[in-house]
Amino acid sequence: MSIRRPRSLKWSLVLRIALLQCAMLTLIIVGILGALLATGLIPHDYEDGTMDVLADAVARDAGGKLVLNETPDLTRLRSGVPDLWFIIRDKQGQRLQEGTVPAIFQPFVGLLDIISDARIDHAIGEAAPPDGKIRWTDTAAGNVQIFSGTKGGLSLLRLLGQAPQFFLQGILPLAGLMALATLFATPWVVRGALSGLGHAAAEAERIDIDQRGVQLPLKDVPKEVTPLVNAVNAALARLDKGYERHKRFLTDAAHELRTPVAILNTRLASLPPTPERARLLQDAARLSTLTDQLLDLQRLDRQSSSFESVDLVAIARGVIVDLAPMAFSAGYEMAFEPEQEALKAIGDRTSIERAVTNLVQNAIEHGGRTGKITLSVARPATIEVRDEGGGVPPAERERIFEPFYRLRPMDHGAGLGLNLVQEIMQMHGGRIEILDGNPTGACFRLTFRTS
Repeated sequence: MSIRRPRSLKWSLVLRIALLQCAMLTLIIVGILGALLATGLIPHDYEDGTMDVLADAVARDAGGKLVLNETPDLTRLRSGVPDLWFIIRDKQGQRLQEGTVPAIFQPFVGLLDIISDARIDHAIGEAAPPDGKIRWTDTAAGNVQIFSGTKGGLSLLRLLGQAPQFFLQGILPLAGLMALATLFATPWVVRGALSGLGHAAAEAERIDIDQRGVQLPLKDVPKEVTPLVNAVNAALARLDKGYERHKRFLTDAAHELRTPVAILNTRLASLPPTPERARLLQDAARLSTLTDQLLDLQRLDRQSSSFESVDLVAIARGVIVDLAPMAFSAGYEMAFEPEQEALKAIGDRTSIERAVTNLVQNAIEHGGRTGKITLSVARPATIEVRDEGGGVPPAERERIFEPFYRLRPMDHGAGLGLNLVQEIMQMHGGRIEILDGNPTGACFRLTFRTS
């Protein structure tokens, strides 16, 4: 299935507006000409109808003599003007004549050699076409002089025949100028009209799961796009409510679990020491850890206190002291490798301590109960927890940070420990990485901000 590229609103508008302008310009000009023809204004004022038809019809035969072709326009002219008359002559003296030259124009016949162009009319100053005209014009037979009356009108077919030339020489250049102006103006208009939408898109890119309650701004957003922005804001609001319900459920569940788990631990502690009692105490401890992890997640979500300078070496040393007995009883050696006596970072001491504790507990749980667990602190502000167990396959190194995901389904953990560590590092603006151990096992590296 192919994915179509999104269409550009800017160029779509440019193309459509340019085509619309060209079509509207053509319709306006054609409409004006049609109206003039329908009202008779052009035929009444047009005085070259006869000469146009004669100029189209005149030609030369094989011997070079002037001849007159019987064109459809000439046939219509003869039927429409029964007393048609004309004289056609070239500069070599060849001559074509038809009809009887009216007496009023007879004196001009002998003066054609000295007349270039003339309008002959018995009514001086009248707006109507003259009674006769003399004109030199270019034809298929060359430049010839035509002397004729003016009773022929403007042919609609002749006018339409000039339409392509009129379009190329008149409409097309004007439409090109308008399209050029549209090409430069439309992107500017689109950018201005959609500037508010760009601000909303930039705000949407900053929305994160840790920044709930964010709404896209409606300022300067076009009215046509407002329903879409409102729909997105409503969807964000519904997601926020659903997320809050989810968080509230986890918090309530964790609080409700603490009391029965504490009661269970008390009752198990009062039982006689047996292997079954030890296994039950271990299971109850896991329940307590799960409850604490759920509450830690909620506490991180509501973290509001400002960070302060903390000593990563001191935090790591405290974790080693607390968890060394558990590691020794599980069959591990423990090593603490600080690069220097103190190493400062910016953060929340309790959260960092919880993150390091979870990583060491994870190494105790999955290190294969053999070898060494090493906790090191290095410049500029990193903490590493290494074990010599089976390691983490590269394909699983992203998924193990998902909540409730377990690398091995039969593991006893709930799958929240590493997710909690990732949440803590995101809260601190740092990161957690999984590397290969040396020589075997897994290495979890925490990198903090130093300022």
